Amino acid sequence: MAGDVSELMRPSFDDLAVTHHDADVGDVRLHYVSAGDGPLVVLLHGFPEFWYSWRHQIRALARAGYRAVAPDLRGYNLSDKPRGVHSYRIPALVEDVAGLIRACGASRVTVVGHDWGGVVAWAFAMQHPELLDRLVVLNSPHPKSMARAIRTRKQLFKSWYVFFFQLPWVPEVALRSRGFAAFVRAFQRDPLVAGVFDRSDLGRYAAAWAGPGALTAMLNYYRALGRTGVGVTRRPILAPTLVIWSDRDRYLGRELAEPDPDLVPNARVERIDASHWVQSEQPERVNELLLGFLRRS
Repeated sequence: MAGDVSELMRPSFDDLAVTHHDADVGDVRLHYVSAGDGPLVVLLHGFPEFWYSWRHQIRALARAGYRAVAPDLRGYNLSDKPRGVHSYRIPALVEDVAGLIRACGASRVTVVGHDWGGVVAWAFAMQHPELLDRLVVLNSPHPKSMARAIRTRKQLFKSWYVFFFQLPWVPEVALRSRGFAAFVRAFQRDPLVAGVFDRSDLGRYAAAWAGPGALTAMLNYYRALGRTGVGVTRRPILAPTLVIWSDRDRYLGRELAEPDPDLVPNARVERIDASHWVQSEQPERVNELLLGFLRRS
């Protein structure tokens, strides 16, 4: 059984050379996959996924002449899972990304983030402009926009789970029940079309969720944010920025797509008719937008 679980957590692509690696990036070891050769594009997944959420984009980027690197963020899948809420503060997550970029031998990269990976990507862009060439964010609002929206009744209703996750141990029990039924239900019911996540996809996710300490580590992202906030200096992001936003996201209002032009002056927003899981639901459109943005001079 252990071998079967390992295979689920390290899926391969029959049509693409994808390699698995580990990088020491400071106080943690990150597992990541790499494919292709060329300018580096780092892909940061969200909650409750892992590197596999970028499976469609990894293929497209590698075939287009880029090196796609997709890590398991700390606490997820095969990466280290340090104990304690304080280990999941955003500054620590940002430095993980900086350490991974240096471990890959790059000096300037494109960073792509979805959901929580987008939170980290925004913060990384503010803290490490010297390492950033371009920024792409999918369904993750700029921190200032989210801080303003969370005070409204509409977004409070959408974000109820964020407050539930602040509780000790109760969310773990609820999410683990009936074979992670709440997560599975979100993957099956949120997309606007059926079959976006098949049985093999759900099996891989379930194997990652069931890892020792994984569920608490994943929830600690929300707990750390609730206690300490973003914790990075908010400065303008001058790098070219693409925001890809699916307008039928049940967790985030569509008005959150547009960042403040004073804080992100070189941003472009592209909207897609899809659910929160946009890069899995509309991979061709996301890949078209991503590659078009990377190729622009």
